[in-house]
Amino acid sequence: MPGMPSGGAGPSGAAGAGGRLVSIGTVLNLLREEFPEVTISKIRFLEAEGLVEPQRTPSGYRKFSERDVERLGQVLRLQRDHYLPLKVIKEHLDALARGERVRLPAPARPLDGGEAGPRTAVDAAAEVPSAPRTAARIGRAELLGAAGVTEAELAEWESYGLIAAHPDGGFDADCVALARLVADLGRFGLEPRHLRAMKAAADRQAGLVEQVVAPLRRHRNPQTRAHAEATARELAALSVRLHAALLRSALQARGR
Repeated sequence: MPGMPSGGAGPSGAAGAGGRLVSIGTVLNLLREEFPEVTISKIRFLEAEGLVEPQRTPSGYRKFSERDVERLGQVLRLQRDHYLPLKVIKEHLDALARGERVRLPAPARPLDGGEAGPRTAVDAAAEVPSAPRTAARIGRAELLGAAGVTEAELAEWESYGLIAAHPDGGFDADCVALARLVADLGRFGLEPRHLRAMKAAADRQAGLVEQVVAPLRRHRNPQTRAHAEATARELAALSVRLHAALLRSALQARGR
């Protein structure tokens, strides 16, 4: 990890027992080189979830080893690149620590299959998973920690219908990416009330997709119902790409 005080191994190796320990403030500065939005609250949340176990001084202060800093970096990277729930990340890292070989979904790539180049916000928004999402849900506290947002922010977004919990209080894993996007837009001055139009447009698009696939979903043949889900995903991907293309075109026209 760049900037780690001497006395431990580099990013490719773990710190030894005599490695120098650092405070949570130093850890924050080290992580912010790659993760500028990480906060002390997020680090404490990851500790509470068992993702990292720093040592404690007799007075109760946290002290992190280089191994701890590397593990935090891995957790944040897996959240950012794979949008995995913390429970899955913990299981993955624990398996690696036991020497087991584990496979993860590949990071998001361009939809056309080309080489990844410089990405814009519009390009990122156009990426839609080609495989079905799992039914796994995450809790409210886990969503807050994974997205790096506050309870007040989440409550406001819920009041505008941008994010919604299931009746059991859980959230789909997609809500992590959604919360991050809403937070990113907020840094440009776009408030939840400004985003209601985007939510309404998404609901209308979902309605159009549903009109196409509803007859297939009602079919008795399981293969036909499976085809309905594949069709829905393909239509969603095409819709997002069309929206991104239209937005790029509109921005270019305004810049002329």
